[in-house]
Amino acid sequence: MAVRDGGGWASGRRGLRPALAWRGGGILLLLAAAAVFPLVFTNPLVTTIGVDTMIFVGAASAWNIFSGYSGYISLAHAVFFGCGAYTAAIASRDWNLNGNVIFAMLPLAGLVAAGVAVLVGLIALRVRRHTFVVVTIAIFFIFQLMAFNFWFTGGTSGISAPFLVWNPQTYNNPFYYMALGIAVATVALSWLIHRSRFGLQLRAIRDDEGRTTSLGVKTMQVKLGALVISAFVVGTLGALWFYFIAQVLPASGFDPAFDLVIVLMAFFGGLGTVAGPVLGALIIEPAQQYFTQQFPNAFLSQITLGAVFLAVIVLMPRGLIPTAGEKLTSWRAKRASRAALAVQAAGTRKTALAADPGPAADASAPENLR
Repeated sequence: MAVRDGGGWASGRRGLRPALAWRGGGILLLLAAAAVFPLVFTNPLVTTIGVDTMIFVGAASAWNIFSGYSGYISLAHAVFFGCGAYTAAIASRDWNLNGNVIFAMLPLAGLVAAGVAVLVGLIALRVRRHTFVVVTIAIFFIFQLMAFNFWFTGGTSGISAPFLVWNPQTYNNPFYYMALGIAVATVALSWLIHRSRFGLQLRAIRDDEGRTTSLGVKTMQVKLGALVISAFVVGTLGALWFYFIAQVLPASGFDPAFDLVIVLMAFFGGLGTVAGPVLGALIIEPAQQYFTQQFPNAFLSQITLGAVFLAVIVLMPRGLIPTAGEKLTSWRAKRASRAALAVQAAGTRKTALAADPGPAADASAPENLR
């Protein structure tokens, strides 16, 4: 019945299956490559870049869950990252934690960051989008100043991480696989939210918050929920980062460049898409590490990032994936249109030949008469 009465629908379903199969195969291939990466590339410098990249994949995806879906651009996620790092640092120092047990602090760091997000959200989410950006910047500098001046943060000296007795040859591997697990879980969560009613409400807020409120959606609760989820992930990654680099300082734990980088990653790949922040992180973080190592000037990589961000905003305001998708759709439409015109022209030619056989029919007429 579906084929007879809805042939277009059935053919659309059949055409969709290969695309889903290709997409699923690509995801599995990417996961397999990520899983064997530290086993194939054993150079500690390369695996260090791998750990940083996975951390930023998770952070950019988490930022996108809130900012990409709701349209509220947050520049306070460095606060959640720093709170997660300092939570793990203070707990490890004051409780004398050593060995693998320190990684039990990752969920605690995420919960502390989520609690901070509740306070930040109750203050900052009362304003609309453009003012929200300014408020988050102010909140960031407040937390950075507190980290510089409070005694329990170690002030300008910061806090060092416990020493881990791991094999120096594969020291980075446990951190890589932890960061990979968090990144994969965050991307999966982003996909689930995108397909859920909660994600639909977030996108409705992004499109028209006033109308969404008039339809009965509790926009404050929805925005706050997304912010808390995002902060939990970023706080967990901040704690993992602290154990990885073995120290946290106010300038590095609460780093304004962190916010700028994850915003650039999301915009570059495609703001509000599931795969966009992943693609952005996989391209931008290794590139940033390369520029940092190749050029002695520490500010050159930041200047390059700023130039890339400006180019993305001007040339690809919707990001790489949406822009490429639009180009591909346009190319397919033009190709289908040309094919339809060719079929139509062929049909017109056959009809004309049938209506006016021409000289061939005239030549055969005497034989027919005879």
